[in-house]
Amino acid sequence: MDRTIEKWEVEDQDFWSSTGSKIASRNLWISIPSLLLAFAIWMAWSVITVQMKNLGFPFDTVQLFTLSAIAGLSGATLRIPNSFLIAIAGGRNVIAFTTALLLLPAIGLGIALQNIETPFATFTILAALSGLGGGNFSSSMSNISFFFPKKMQGLSLGLNAGLGNIGVSVMQLLIPFVVTFGLFGALGGGGLPLVVDAGGNPAGTIAFIQNAGLVWVPLLLLLAIAAWFGMNNLSKATPKLGSTMTALAKIFGLLMIGGVGAAVGLYLLLSLELNMWLVLPITIVLTVLMLKAIPGEIKENLNTQFVIFKNKHNWIMTYLYTMTFGSFIGYSAAFPLLIRVVFGELPDGSINPNAPNPFAYAWLGPLVGSIARPIGGWISDKWGGAKVTQWDTVVMIASALGVAYYVKEASNSPTPEAYFMPFLILFLILFITTGIGNGSTFRMVPIIFKPSEAGPVLGWTAAVAAYGAFIIPRIFGQQVNAGTPEFALYGFAFYYLTCLVLNWYYYARKNAEIVC
Repeated sequence: MDRTIEKWEVEDQDFWSSTGSKIASRNLWISIPSLLLAFAIWMAWSVITVQMKNLGFPFDTVQLFTLSAIAGLSGATLRIPNSFLIAIAGGRNVIAFTTALLLLPAIGLGIALQNIETPFATFTILAALSGLGGGNFSSSMSNISFFFPKKMQGLSLGLNAGLGNIGVSVMQLLIPFVVTFGLFGALGGGGLPLVVDAGGNPAGTIAFIQNAGLVWVPLLLLLAIAAWFGMNNLSKATPKLGSTMTALAKIFGLLMIGGVGAAVGLYLLLSLELNMWLVLPITIVLTVLMLKAIPGEIKENLNTQFVIFKNKHNWIMTYLYTMTFGSFIGYSAAFPLLIRVVFGELPDGSINPNAPNPFAYAWLGPLVGSIARPIGGWISDKWGGAKVTQWDTVVMIASALGVAYYVKEASNSPTPEAYFMPFLILFLILFITTGIGNGSTFRMVPIIFKPSEAGPVLGWTAAVAAYGAFIIPRIFGQQVNAGTPEFALYGFAFYYLTCLVLNWYYYARKNAEIVC
């Protein structure tokens, strides 16, 4: 099998029917499970932090929300170089190498979580490394966009992203199960006792929380090998590919730049304690400037792709996609711990004996959101992405306000469990709308932008939107600490309202600048 394909004309129906369809499908169905594992590693902190609280790790609620936020910031920042990797190093090379790199946080977690005395600094490093999984989304989506014709972009991108996003639900179902026994025997290390009743298990029950990392190791090895031998580079996507070793060196170098950008952001946030709204633009701008400073062929390639920054629609779509994917990934990161805190702790600070088990419900949100994504892409292929985005945003606003109401009532009630079911139903609706919006907004991109720009735009919008995994847990942590978690949702609803107006003006109204 040719690792690099020279001729790729997917808009030619004869070529697509005879050759292109089979190759595109093979690359898609290797890409999907690779992305699924990437999301599982990235979002594992949403479950790990709950278990750490149950096992008595000496960290407060704000610190635990911070670990999820760190993974979010790192993952989002690493998406910036990932946005441009396909055009520089080739799809097969990028997917195989970045999947293999996820072994670092997986093995690291398997070691660090065995000891309750592991310092918080170690977990911040591992949370940052978990961001490698978040970064993979941008390169994965950019890569798949080159394999399919325009008429199938909504469905193909929706399948890649939506089924990849299911990694969050798979993780939230799998980790609570595998931590209940010694999955790897003596090789996996000993367990730790629960200090509180949790998930139907009494205090004192032994939990093997290190399996939250170790369970992914054999799967990552299999997928990295599958990507290496089963995927393709496209000359159309990567005109100046060069040798494989050179490509891998480029990938590593650009990811290191993203890592430096993330490290600076984390230093500003954790050590200097700067406001996150100041940290985010500094981190983004610094990372882009470091990329621009690379000399030679890479600089030329990046400058060609950086033309998207001069197009106002790149920034508008970034703003809109942050509403959908930023909300999805942020809520996915915060949902289990939010349930644990809002419904598991009474106003006087004591533990609620009738609290719902976060692990029994939290996986439902990412699951329905992920399933909704390809549906949103499919509907948008038929009805138009802007129309679907417009109506979807209306429901997002209403759902966020509804969730806020029940969070407020539960937080001030001696029986918070009485408000859990309406909270859960409305939050699931909110997750569904984020998924539909993910599909509809990404369907708009190939219509608004020419093919050479669509891939970088998809990657860039995905990069910025991923900061939702940092922003939302951070805001929830702050508002929970202040005793007003509902204020977070009021703020999100207002942001959705601004997106509603922006989408209507530029894309959805009758005489819009670009009807799509």
